[in-house]
Amino acid sequence: MADDFQSAPLPLPPAAPVTAGQRALANGAKLWVWDTGGEGAVVLLAHPASGNHASWGYQQPVLAAAGYRVIGYSRRGYAGSDIGPADDPGSQAGDIAALLDVLGVDRAHVLGSAAGGSTALDFALAYPGRTRSAIIASSLMSIQEPDYQAASSRARGPWFDGLPVDARELSPSYRAGCPDGAAAWMDINALNTSGAPKQPLMSSITWTTLGAMTVPALLLTGDADLYMPPAVLRTIAKRMPHAECRIAQDVGHPIFWEQPDWFNATILDFLARNPG
Repeated sequence: MADDFQSAPLPLPPAAPVTAGQRALANGAKLWVWDTGGEGAVVLLAHPASGNHASWGYQQPVLAAAGYRVIGYSRRGYAGSDIGPADDPGSQAGDIAALLDVLGVDRAHVLGSAAGGSTALDFALAYPGRTRSAIIASSLMSIQEPDYQAASSRARGPWFDGLPVDARELSPSYRAGCPDGAAAWMDINALNTSGAPKQPLMSSITWTTLGAMTVPALLLTGDADLYMPPAVLRTIAKRMPHAECRIAQDVGHPIFWEQPDWFNATILDFLARNPG
């Protein structure tokens, strides 16, 4: 009877060929990077705090098949990447800029999930001329406004941070119905070690700066995301004149993992309409 409540995770599609390894950046960081290469527009993938360069198995081959050059990396202190100079943590947006320089990329679509969404937004604000578009999924976005921060804290509650990472991030539906997928997600998380540096933002992320942002943006969340409730995301989107908002149904924090078909179709549609 238990099998009635379970389903297998969607199988990962065969990965596109990549060049992979650690790359030294001009700012002293050494990041693990994979790159599908090719002549298409670049889509750079910024992972969540619970992930790393290996998080994007459902997206990499699909984006590559659509003609994009896809680049994934682990930020400082995550799987395969060094912590970096102790006296200079740099910034995640600055690391993306330095990484694009090393790879010979002038402009990119930047897609980030959760903490990676804050990175994508920070990059778009700090380097608008290098950002074709920003896709920000399931992210608190590091917005520095007291009213927003208070609402965000109320949504999660004082007990939230004490929960295991899978309880915080994976939806109840996914944990109940797809234990193999939940285990695979945890295996990716386990590749990370402790000691990743705290890296400051380059930008001031406020209602004013979001309202002035001209880079096309796609904002995503799931209706079971405990970090970014749909009502909160819709309110943010109203303050961003060049942003679209989409809500995934019956999904938690990692939309890209729990519902990759919906996620991929949604981002491909946005990218096609916003080539930059």
